[in-house]
Order: sequence, then structure tokens, then C-alpha cells
Amino acid sequence: MSDTPADPMIGRLIDGRYQVRSRIARGGMATVYLATDLRLERRVAIKIMHGHLADDNAFKARFVQEARSAARLAHPNVVNVYDQGQDADMAYLVMEYLPGITLRDLLKDYGRLTSEQTMDILEAVLSGLAAAHKAGIVHRDLKPENVLLADDGRIKIGDFGLARAVNNNTATGQALLGTIAYLSPELVTRGIADARSDIYALGIMTYEMLTGEQPYVGEAPMQIAYQHANDTVPMPSTRVPTIPSELDELVSWATARDPEKRPRDARVMLDQLQDVDKIVRSSSSDETALQPTMILSAGLPSAVADAETQILGARPLATAAKPATPPTQPDNAAKLTDKARKRKRTGYWLFALVMLLAALAGGTGWYFGSGPGSLIAVPQLVSDSPEEATAQLTELGLKTELGVQYSGTIAAGLVASTDPGAAARVAKGSTVTLRVSQGPQPITLPVLAGLSTDAATSTITELKASVGATDAIFDADVAAGTVISASRASDAGDVSQGGGYFEGMNVNLVVSLGGVPDVAGNSVDGATAILKEKGLLATSGEQVFSDAVPEGDVVSASATKDGPVREGDTFSLTISRGPEPVQVPNVVGMAWGDAKKALSDLGFKLKYNALWDAPFPIVVQSTDPASGTSAPKGSTITLVGTPA
Repeated sequence: MSDTPADPMIGRLIDGRYQVRSRIARGGMATVYLATDLRLERRVAIKIMHGHLADDNAFKARFVQEARSAARLAHPNVVNVYDQGQDADMAYLVMEYLPGITLRDLLKDYGRLTSEQTMDILEAVLSGLAAAHKAGIVHRDLKPENVLLADDGRIKIGDFGLARAVNNNTATGQALLGTIAYLSPELVTRGIADARSDIYALGIMTYEMLTGEQPYVGEAPMQIAYQHANDTVPMPSTRVPTIPSELDELVSWATARDPEKRPRDARVMLDQLQDVDKIVRSSSSDETALQPTMILSAGLPSAVADAETQILGARPLATAAKPATPPTQPDNAAKLTDKARKRKRTGYWLFALVMLLAALAGGTGWYFGSGPGSLIAVPQLVSDSPEEATAQLTELGLKTELGVQYSGTIAAGLVASTDPGAAARVAKGSTVTLRVSQGPQPITLPVLAGLSTDAATSTITELKASVGATDAIFDADVAAGTVISASRASDAGDVSQGGGYFEGMNVNLVVSLGGVPDVAGNSVDGATAILKEKGLLATSGEQVFSDAVPEGDVVSASATKDGPVREGDTFSLTISRGPEPVQVPNVVGMAWGDAKKALSDLGFKLKYNALWDAPFPIVVQSTDPASGTSAPKGSTITLVGTPA
């Protein structure tokens, strides 16, 4: 990735020691930069966690875990970790800098590798991984992106960000950490990982190096995960026939769906790879080796050169030692007998050769006709139409039979699986069953309304459906954490009281948050705090007169929009202005009884002197507050009386 001037990290001095020079790569959790260690005067790679993750304790813990895991390893095939620390709000990790490319880059450039190249890379990765497994560390994220190929030829494993202790094999809600294309079946189905999960990922990587492609592809990650959990990884030679059978067997061993059938750790697989390496390279050498060439001397006498039998390297006879007398004539009878004996001996050899060739021809015919050579590898037919699959099998000399199978990942009408499975070897003329997808399996959902959220989720997942969207709303009639209603994600059909559905589909839930708290009678600040605890906002609204609520306190609260109330919604607070003012009537000159009734009927309280108890009639002389003024309802009016 090229540097960008906008990156504020370029040129920054971290922890007073590491001068950032340029950006190397960026991932989901951190960015890696090239930096200079000013203290030791060397280039290093510094990984800096993204700022928005700094407050996430889980990410920070995983970041520190990478440092601790990698720092425990000291091996030529593992990227060295030099330092780890915190500079202001940045968590960083200092590593060995390896100029070069990743295995992913190599595969993009070359497509696939030779058997020898694959074994060289695999041996280096297994060596480093064996050291990790011996130290009690499982990598859990092996993939070509994490295999570094240095310019000087070194091969190293990096990125121990998901590493865990070997015996820490329980799921913690993060079961599918890692890259989906390399996840082992036990990680997909149970969220459990150990050293054998790394072996599975290496097996998939080996397949990819040999063939240039991954064994499983799909439009959605769930489709790929389903294949890892339920299918057998095909042999690489089904894609590239020239791949040696020994490497086929190594890939099959490493990618066995049952972890018990895989190598128990990287050391066991490394030992086996070294044996395979010797066999494969020896076989390759035998096929390409030059046959020895014998060069005969040009100085051989013509008599020797013409003879039927030549003895090479024999010491030539000196012509000076030959007798001077002329040679005697050969014995014709002996000569004929010798030729007959030679013809007879030649006849035996020819007969033996013919019999050997006949035996070889017969053996070859048996091998390819009814022996092991007649076996045919079942091709990968998943997601093909039955017609296309039948045509492929017929061309290979195999028969077909149709079956059915429910599938949540393969569309109805296409081949969901075969029996025997892909890469299995069967005799010519054998029958392969094509199981055609019927779509997702129908299921019946029970009553969901009234269940707790956890109970409803468990019920749905046990039926092999999934929980889709969860909408949480306030409902005073339903306890918090209880399902109010449920609906099918596909068509919004109500399944609150149960109903028909399909395996693998999503069920949407509406869950109660309980009732909105009653804030009447609280101060504005108090009401705002109560609503905030429930995830609701408050704003000051209308002010009204209230005889029951003191001035400045909340009379009531109401949602500012119609419909169900959700977290984050705003409530308008109606605030009391106190009791409504009432005009004091004119009761001056009125008899005491009439004045009392007039004021009491308006809600006023009365205060008067002892003169009112006199035995003679009394009339109102004055009022306080005076007549015609306003006073709060319920306030006290003082009356002054005088004899009539």
C-alpha cells in the first residue's frame, strides 16, 4: 500500500524511540508501519492499533495477547517481536521487519506452485508452527496472508493476534474468529480450536498452493462454513492430475473432518512431510535423470568390431606375438554346432521376453480394466443441475440415481451432495446418487410470545432457524426481557403463537424493555436523569397550572412521536406553574356568612378576628388581598369585620 501524505503517523516519533517512515499495510485491527529504532539504529515494523478500538478492552486484550504469544517464540520461521507498549492513546507492537511479499501475493502472481515449491514453503511454516505448538500456542488464523516470504529467502509466520493457549479450547462467543476459508469443522460447529485446527488450515493452504484455488467457494460465508463442516476436502489431483499421490494423501490427512484423524500437532505433520519430500523428489529425479552413455574407442581393430561378442576394456593382443604360421581352417561341424547352440539360447530369451510382455499387457489390462487403475474419482457436483451432473458422470462411465435432501445453502433443484462424495474413487459402471436440494427443511415454531429473549433464541436455534432482527420497545404491559411478538423475516408473517417456517431462515423478534418510568412530581433534572437511565432523552415542554404539583416540577411526560417507544426516543416534559391565580371577589359590606361562602367556593382559605363571634351581626369591612386583585387558588384571605 502506498504512503499517503494525509496519514498523521508518518514522521511521528513513538515513545521517544521509533521514528515512523512509511505505511506498509492496514488491517481490521491495526495498521503496520515501517519505522526506525533510533536507539538500536535498525529498521523495524511497528503495528499500531486503530484509535477507535482503543476504548474496547476486548480488542486491546487481543492486541497485547499477540505480543505475549509471539514473544514466547524464538524460531527462525516465526516473526520476532521486539517490544510492546502504550504511547498516549496508542497501543503498539514492534516486530522484525521483513522486506518481501506474502504467500498470498505469490499465489496471485503465479496461480499455483509446483510440488517442490509447495513442500519448501510448507516445511518452513510447519517448523515455525511446531515451535508454537511446543510452547503451548495455537495460531488460529493461519492463511497465506500471514506467511511472509522475505527477499533473502527466509519464510516466517506472523500475526499471532488470534493466538490462544493449546488447552484453552472452549468457545467464548467468538467461535468464528479467523478467516472463513481456512476454518476447521470443529471451529465452525462448536467454536473449539486446538493444535489440530491449525493443521486443518495448513491442509487447506497446501491444497491452494498445489491447485491455485481454495477447495470451497460460495456466495456467502455461511455456505463456505457449511461445506467445511459437512464435506470432505477433495484431493488436489482431481484439479491438477500431475500432483503426486503422496501429496494427495498428506492433504487428506491434514483436512480430515474428525480432528482425531489428523496429525496431533505440527511436529507430527512435519516428520511426515519430510518423508513425502524424499519420495516425491526421488521420483522426480528418476524420471528426468539422463541414462549413462558409453563411448567406444575408435581404435578397435575391425576384426574385434565385427565380432558377435565384444569384450570392452580387454587388453589388445600385440601383433608381434602372433605366430608366423598361417591360421588353420575352422572345423565346419563345430562351427554349425556352436551356431545352433546360440540360436537355441536366443530362442529361449525371445520366448521369455514374449511371455514377460504378455504378462505385462495382461497386468496392465487388469489394472486399468478391473483393478485399482479402473477407479474413477467422483467430481465435485454440488450446485450443478441434475442434468449437468448426470452428463458429467455418464461421460466418466458412471451411472446416476436421484435422491432428495433438504438444504439451507443450496437452492432448490440443484445438487446438494453426492453419495459417494466428491473425490471418492469408484469402479467404472458404479452408481452415484445425486441428492437434489429441496430447499430449506420445513419446521414448526412453537409459541414465542411470552418467552424470555434467551429462551426464544435457544428455541429458534435448536430448530436450526436463526434469530434475525431484534426490536426492543417499551411496553408497560410486558415485563422487560420478554418477547412481545415474532415474525418471519422473509414475509413478515406473524409467528408469535407459533407456525410453519424453514430451517436456516431468520425469525425477527420484538422484545419488551418494560414500561416507561413515571416521572410526574419530580424536578426537571430528576426526571431527565430517570429517563436517561432507560436510554431516553428529555426536553422541556409546555408549562401548565397545577393545584397538585409544585411550581417548577414535572406534571407529566409524553413521547414526541407516535408509535412504539424505543431507546433513544425523546420525551417532552410538561412543567407546573403552580396553582392558577383567582380574582378575589368584592365582599366588602357583605354579611359574614355570605362572604365566607363566596370565598370558600373559589378555593380560598379564610383568616378572621374574634369579632366574628360577637352576638350581633357582622359585615365585612375590608379584605387582604384587596378585592379585584389575583391570588393563587388555595391561598389565605384575611377578613376584617365590623358590627352591622
